[in-house]
Amino acid sequence: MQALKLSPATLNRDFLDLDKVEPSEVKAILALAHNLKKKPLAFRPMEGKTLALIFEKPSTRTRVSFEVGMRQLGGQVTTLSGAEIQLGRGETIADTGRVLSRYTDIIMLRTFEEHKLYELAEGASVPVINGLTNQTHPCQVMADLMAAEERLGSLKGKTAVWLGDGGDNVLISWIHAAPIFDLTIRVVCPPEFVPAPEILIAAQKKGAKVSVSADIEAVQGADIVLTDCWVSMHNSDAAARHERLSPYQVNAALMKRAAPNAIFMHCLPAHRNEEVTDEVIDGPQSVVWDEAENRLHAQKAIICWCMGVSP
Repeated sequence: MQALKLSPATLNRDFLDLDKVEPSEVKAILALAHNLKKKPLAFRPMEGKTLALIFEKPSTRTRVSFEVGMRQLGGQVTTLSGAEIQLGRGETIADTGRVLSRYTDIIMLRTFEEHKLYELAEGASVPVINGLTNQTHPCQVMADLMAAEERLGSLKGKTAVWLGDGGDNVLISWIHAAPIFDLTIRVVCPPEFVPAPEILIAAQKKGAKVSVSADIEAVQGADIVLTDCWVSMHNSDAAARHERLSPYQVNAALMKRAAPNAIFMHCLPAHRNEEVTDEVIDGPQSVVWDEAENRLHAQKAIICWCMGVSP
């Protein structure tokens, strides 16, 4: 594959949230990801370029997939922890973005508060990628969408059911993706764990078909069943969350309510036999390992899009 230089207007684009990217561009990134997966070493447009990875939250998949992906594209990586650079302590986050823009060509941030991502992007003169915030996880959902298309084909008209915490960052990015791919999203959770009203309202204004229920019967006929761990790194109420969310465990009996060819998805890491049982995550309907692999391919496509190059 040969690198195609895009027009200057398309260069240096941030990938902050799926609802901040034009739907046609999201689909183009996903198509490129599928293409790159077929020939992972055939396209090396990042020679001489450096990706800065900043981690305030620890990571396995995000770190390894971005490092390997950038190197497969021919580029270099420098990896920093939030403590090493004291993000937002002493030096403003925007100033950190200005400084890193003088050394590197693209920046990925995995952080807690979403405002840090936007402050970094405001200061940086190079593209910034959202590697995860407490609010959203668009890179993960791009990998999820890849895996779903690989197993189900077109996602138009498909139904995805989420069980667990309705404020989960992966779910919010799925809600952002819903109108782009004409997906129906059913959120199944206790009343105190519903998504924030402003998220639902904004998504519905864009045409998203999203409903919220406490009844697991909403799983009936689902094409995609999704969940995540009940306690995230920023949660301090572990015992209460386990008690309220335990009725929403994804197990074999629940999967039988879904469509016969339904797939199970989890962003990992999984707390086995809490939010999902072994028989489901290791079973034939599970695509969790495909999702994990696809982080590599999806993020390579995102890097290329941000830098304005394509095969």
